Amino acid sequence: MANFWGLRAKSTLTLLIACLLALVPALLIGWQAIDEVRRHFASGYAEQYTLLHMQKILTPVSRELALSRRLADSVVTREWLLAPEEPDKRRRFFREAEGVREQFSGDAYFVIHHATGDYYFNDGTRAESRSPRYRLASEDPDDAWYFSTMNSTGAYNINVNVDQKLGVTKVWFNVKVRHGDRPLGLAGGALDLTRFLDRFLRDNAPGLTPMIVNPRGALQAHPERDLVAFSSGIGAGGAGEERRIQSLLGNDDHRARFEATMQAAMNAPGEVRTLMAELDGQPRLLSVGYIPELDWLLVTALDLDAAPILDSRWLWSLAGALSLILVILMAGFALGTERLILGPLRRLQQSARAMAGGDFDHVLPTERDDEIGELSRDFSHMVQQVERHTQDLEDKVRQRTRDLEQANAEMARARRQIDASLEYASIIQRAILPSRQLRDHLPRHHAVMWRPRDMVGGDFYVFRATERGWLMGVIDCAGHGVPGSLMTMLARAIIDNAILHVGADDPAAILNETDRQNRSTLHKDTLPRSIATNMDMGLVWVDPVAGRLTFAGAKMSLYASDGDRLEVHAGGKRALGDKRAMTYENQEMPLHRGWTYSLATDGFLDQAGGEHGFGFGHTRFEAMLRRHAREPLARQVEAFGEALDRYRGDLPQRDDITLLSFRFDDEPPTPLSVSGASTAHPERPVHQEMSWTC
Repeated sequence: MANFWGLRAKSTLTLLIACLLALVPALLIGWQAIDEVRRHFASGYAEQYTLLHMQKILTPVSRELALSRRLADSVVTREWLLAPEEPDKRRRFFREAEGVREQFSGDAYFVIHHATGDYYFNDGTRAESRSPRYRLASEDPDDAWYFSTMNSTGAYNINVNVDQKLGVTKVWFNVKVRHGDRPLGLAGGALDLTRFLDRFLRDNAPGLTPMIVNPRGALQAHPERDLVAFSSGIGAGGAGEERRIQSLLGNDDHRARFEATMQAAMNAPGEVRTLMAELDGQPRLLSVGYIPELDWLLVTALDLDAAPILDSRWLWSLAGALSLILVILMAGFALGTERLILGPLRRLQQSARAMAGGDFDHVLPTERDDEIGELSRDFSHMVQQVERHTQDLEDKVRQRTRDLEQANAEMARARRQIDASLEYASIIQRAILPSRQLRDHLPRHHAVMWRPRDMVGGDFYVFRATERGWLMGVIDCAGHGVPGSLMTMLARAIIDNAILHVGADDPAAILNETDRQNRSTLHKDTLPRSIATNMDMGLVWVDPVAGRLTFAGAKMSLYASDGDRLEVHAGGKRALGDKRAMTYENQEMPLHRGWTYSLATDGFLDQAGGEHGFGFGHTRFEAMLRRHAREPLARQVEAFGEALDRYRGDLPQRDDITLLSFRFDDEPPTPLSVSGASTAHPERPVHQEMSWTC
């Protein structure tokens, strides 16, 4: 009998009696009325929301479509597409297209020449280009949308698509350009997909999920971007079954009813049709409206539980009744809980606190014959077990602490050995750098920034003085750290051997010979694929007597600036040791007085930083060179380092960085008079050689 009237039975009986007295009558009276009212208001709310958003979408999208058709139907566009190589027609088209672009909300336009497949694209985020961004190919799956559009019967379509080559995702307005029956291409504008979704679909209305589908049910726009059926606006087959709204519905009956509702909405534009269905396994009230101008249907899914259907004024009387019921329920339950549960547990808590303070001899109340009494007895047994296990754990902790201290000491010794080895390797690598030779021969005419990412790196620079002139260059070996430093040793030996074979006055021949020796020394078919052996290199031969420069580069450019102008002399497009070999050629140019010439590895250009963590980039780098071109070389290199440090902020150095600059403000020293250069010029250039480990 005691077990029957134990704590569980007493509390359950008390709660059951309170619920029966307070909640059952209220639930029976109010449930049916609230449900009917909620459904009535939900239907009207969803219909009005759908009609409002149909107008909200129609006006701006129709405007973008009209502007796209204006661009495609322009006489200037057709004349240029008929003769794309004529300069006057090209200039007229791009001038008119730029004016139309400024009227597009998406600030972007495109045009495709059908005969060649050339794709032209311009927007406000990048510099205007009058050259094709890329060329479409019928065998490329990424370009299938274009050929499907041109083969369709419609004059235009609105398509949501990811342009993999441009790296953009937009709502594209594709309008055909024709000359009679002859297809000339495609033209139109584009809206950024994220901004489109934020503006028209992501209004954070509670309980409402708007979406746009085409007559086949393919999702053209959805607040969840992953559900959008890209390239579905070009015709049948553009969207997979998993990107259709039918795939989100619960069963075949719901799909059939929804398709019938879609057809009814298309037969009565401007009206909204509703139905109840399961969407993603949840009951939703679906409202469907058709926009014939865009051939889109706006579908609104309403969650009856989350949407603010009923105004609070309708619920004041109901809330008052429920409050009274809850007061009665809580008072009854609180009284029963205090007498049956909380009072006994409070006494048990006092005993437990005494044991937590270390008083394991404290006696718990065990006189009760219900669950609390059983809990007290079990707790006393647990205290004994805890006391015994605590002692065992303290012994184990002391032993583990001794083991960890010993392991930490061994790790510290190993780290000191590694650091010592890296420091010695750094000293060896610095020995191959021609810092002293540059100071002896060109003391006032050069400056170097050498920053390996780690204590050692894969970048280095070379210098060779002859009776006729000087050879200078920068080399970026694949990799960094210890592997990169080992590659620099091998690369230095190969380059020295190449100079012995072809001479120092022919940079292109040195590159070709270095490439040949690199391939014969390192056989890629015998190396793992993860090991890279390619090198970026830029070499400059300076002939001071003739006043000429000879440059050759492998994936490295020579920059020249007088502060007003900047010349970029691009090297070969492939690195030494690349999978596809190429023949490098010399570029000859005059040696301008007062111009600063610079060679730099890609570690400077690729350094991440700024607000968004992007690379330093060519534009910022070239502006920096032009801005400091007239300053002394020592100050230039110092300013370059400061600019790079400011840009990267707290981000770590990504790669090895090397920059070599030289300039001749007055008559350059002749090669025959360089033996006394180290004492004739007290001013020394800057060599920023430091090891970076961050």
